[in-house]
Amino acid sequence: MTSDNSTEHILFITGKLAEKRLHQVLEEMQPTEFSYSVHQLGVKVAALITGDMIQRRLKQTDGADRVILPGRCRGDLDALTTLFGIPFERGPDELKDLPAYFGKTLQRPDLSEYNVHIFAEITDAPQMSIDEIVSQALYYRGEGADVIDIGCLPDTPFPHLEEAIQVLKSENFQVSIDSLNQGDLLRGGKAGADYMLSLSESTLWITEQVSATPILIPETHGDLASLDRAMQLMDKKGQQYYVDPILDPIHFGFTESIQRYYQVRQQHPQAQILMGVGNITELTHADTVGMNALLLGICSELNITAILATQVSRHACTAIREADRARRILYAAHRMQSLPKHIDDGLMALHDTAPYPYHYEEIVELAAEIRDPSYRIQTTAEGIHIYNRDGLHSAEDPFDLFPELDLDNDSGHAFYLGVQLGRAQVARQLDKRFVQDEVLDWGCVADAVEKDLEQQKQAGSTMKKPDKDKDKDKPVKQ
Repeated sequence: MTSDNSTEHILFITGKLAEKRLHQVLEEMQPTEFSYSVHQLGVKVAALITGDMIQRRLKQTDGADRVILPGRCRGDLDALTTLFGIPFERGPDELKDLPAYFGKTLQRPDLSEYNVHIFAEITDAPQMSIDEIVSQALYYRGEGADVIDIGCLPDTPFPHLEEAIQVLKSENFQVSIDSLNQGDLLRGGKAGADYMLSLSESTLWITEQVSATPILIPETHGDLASLDRAMQLMDKKGQQYYVDPILDPIHFGFTESIQRYYQVRQQHPQAQILMGVGNITELTHADTVGMNALLLGICSELNITAILATQVSRHACTAIREADRARRILYAAHRMQSLPKHIDDGLMALHDTAPYPYHYEEIVELAAEIRDPSYRIQTTAEGIHIYNRDGLHSAEDPFDLFPELDLDNDSGHAFYLGVQLGRAQVARQLDKRFVQDEVLDWGCVADAVEKDLEQQKQAGSTMKKPDKDKDKDKPVKQ
């Protein structure tokens, strides 16, 4: 497609095998707000293109305003931008994702902002040393916590309560003291805690002796009248506070408790509200990612600006991280007045929105073009597909593919394919995107594997030839 002066012109760099498909995808995208040209760099596989190759082989940029490279292309984009005088950027890993990629470039949500603060509770602080408390606090801050909540346990001595708070404050933490014991709250407030969880109408006297911001709860469970009276007393004093109508577990008042939050917001449009989400995430044996998305959605609609999160149960071991991602996504969606879709995939742990970028017929067409012995693996809804120059084989169970593969004298290659086919099987079971040579993407619940696309990837251990002499000096067992 030729360019004109009224639209942006984009140059796409690709390899031999992908050139035809790139043209097809670009033609299917028409009409677009840009014109384009395609340059096939003389490399068979687009993912093997490097920045050095581009510097050597790209002689002109066809008057482009920017250049888009294959998503797996390795090289220094800044160096290319400087050399050619126009921006270079990586496109998506899969050609089929180009339409979505351009949709996202029109509106890239900013996830750096949020309006919900996370109180992360250290639930068994009395049984931990100062160093352990600080270590846990540092971990929670890394997961996204804004306030470290020091939890007290019933009938459990906490002689180092004051020291714990003071040490955390010296490390620039915001700290809350969490107890239903008035003595603990008074000690924590005097030690410098920023917040107190929780005070009721009858314990507001503590606010006369400490400067910590209280979180107010009903005098008895569900008694919103007492919560209203406590709020009125604090308003007369001109003191800041949060209110927490208390979120109940499922089958023990959950729906009614959501109504309480709604009622408080309706009656007090300006009130600062905190929701303790742990009664749902901890007490429901289901993956917590979806729970956090839904709970932070409620917070977004009701303008609840703080949550108390916990990570006690093993199934909730990433709850703070999930809440952090959820609050950012929901804030961005609210600001754009949009649904919380296509903003960020961090909460998509088990499934993907587009797990199979290619149909089986397209894989058959691609396999027919392969002229080398290296195996490629792709998945569709129909099965797992592995192919090289010798043919295409498909199955649902990777074990059914083994007899078709020529791996008798190559244990390293066999091990490599076993790992890749195992990942492919898991991906198909969960409808997740499988990309050969990449670990599966579990969203925010697992640490992402950092990829340095400015450097050429080093050969893996299965590519190295075994040292046949490494065991020659070992004693032989009799």
